[in-house]
Amino acid sequence: MSNRPVPIYGVIAEFESPGELVAAVRQAREAGYRRLDAYTPYPIHELTEALALPRTKLPMIVFAGGALGFAAALFMQWFASAVHYPMNIGGRPLASWPSFIPITFELTVLFAAFAAVLGMLGLNGLPMPYHPIFNAPRFVLASRDRFFLCIEAKDALFEVEKTSRFLATLGARVVSEVEE
Repeated sequence: MSNRPVPIYGVIAEFESPGELVAAVRQAREAGYRRLDAYTPYPIHELTEALALPRTKLPMIVFAGGALGFAAALFMQWFASAVHYPMNIGGRPLASWPSFIPITFELTVLFAAFAAVLGMLGLNGLPMPYHPIFNAPRFVLASRDRFFLCIEAKDALFEVEKTSRFLATLGARVVSEVEE
């Protein structure tokens, strides 16, 4: 057996209602904690503001995917009809842009959809088969009827005892350490 202490991921507090959790998050932010996260059984829109989460980059990723699909479709069709296999049929131009619209639309939507799915997975860090928060006692209740606030050890103000006492003063039902 090793005598090394087990690394700590953070301290987690359990609350019984969403109102208590939102109030606790606001107080933790006011106290200067910045590396924190909340876990709930359903979405609570006030938490987004309370946690001061940054805006998502997903719309820009989807736009970039759509623009790439648009450009790829136009280039593919222009290259096929004007360069690779040019055919003069009835004096029409080799690059007849109106005929390119359906495929261009389809590839724009296809690339944007793939960018949305892959971007969402990437930004969420998925798939994530393991996360240290799963080691928290009673965390299984986060998907049922309890609300959790975790202050990570990476926070500049984090000290195990001080942070645990702080979370207890916020009205937490249970406060416990989360091992890495």
